[in-house]
Amino acid sequence: MYAVIVTGGRQYRVAQGETLRVEKLEGDIGSEIKLDQVLMLGEGEGITLGAPLIAGALVTVKVVSHGRADKIRIVKFRRRKHFRKETGHRQHYTEIEIVGITGASGKKE
Repeated sequence: MYAVIVTGGRQYRVAQGETLRVEKLEGDIGSEIKLDQVLMLGEGEGITLGAPLIAGALVTVKVVSHGRADKIRIVKFRRRKHFRKETGHRQHYTEIEIVGITGASGKKE
């Protein structure tokens, strides 16, 4: 069974046992979080689509770690004007593991 969820403004296709990095979520390491913004559930050939969300569907995740991504360099430059500006950015992330997917009927997979 798999699901398409929304977190941090992005959509992810997840299945039980997978780990992935998402935008920072509030929660301690080892705690479980329930994500209720499920757009689609799929099992074999059958799928269930939401309009836009599936009511009652949940994806339970476990927080594995928090961190910061690699630095991204931003450079502004104007030729012949003695102007050069450099800045950087490191995005916070949370690494999560998918523990379980519960469909709208309450059946846990």
